[in-house]
Amino acid sequence: MKILVLGLSGVIGAALVLAISAASQPAPQKPKTAPQPKKAVAMSSPDLFEGLMGGQVNLADYRGKVILVVNTASQCGYTGQYAGLETLWKSRQREGLVIVGVPSNDFGGQEPGSATEIKKFCELNYGVTFPMAAKYSVRGPNAHPFYRNSLNVLGPKAEPKWNFHKILIGKDGQPVAAFASGVTPQSAELSQAITSALTLPKR
Repeated sequence: MKILVLGLSGVIGAALVLAISAASQPAPQKPKTAPQPKKAVAMSSPDLFEGLMGGQVNLADYRGKVILVVNTASQCGYTGQYAGLETLWKSRQREGLVIVGVPSNDFGGQEPGSATEIKKFCELNYGVTFPMAAKYSVRGPNAHPFYRNSLNVLGPKAEPKWNFHKILIGKDGQPVAAFASGVTPQSAELSQAITSALTLPKR
């Protein structure tokens, strides 16, 4: 009978040891999954663009300033205007002018590059420092809401016909003028329009 009791005690003790040992073991880890890439934000507002390298370019952040929005491309005959735009941005930024570039592949497939390639091209060749949006369509049914709104406000002249078309936004955030691709950043026509928009009080 003693042997039976001792045997039973040994079994109970062993069971307790196993239970304590199991409890002290770390819980099995769930297999880690690779982080999912963030989905592109659906931009439904005329003011909102995705930034070229992430984040947002929000035109509403520039209320009270004058904004020149330019659809750009890296392989166009007008691509040299990047230099003029950068000069214009640096020379009139303190007055309240903001320039926003919007890369687009709508015309002749002249902006085929990735965001990284566009950024590198602009910085290395033209020293671009003004804000750049992600690549968008700028005309037709798939155009960014900014361009559809500008078309509603200004009429057909607001729809880009080629790269480096320019739309001027007043201090109240509304489009006030549009300029064809051939109107250079240093042209008197554009300079006068910018000066006029800058001198108007914010409504």
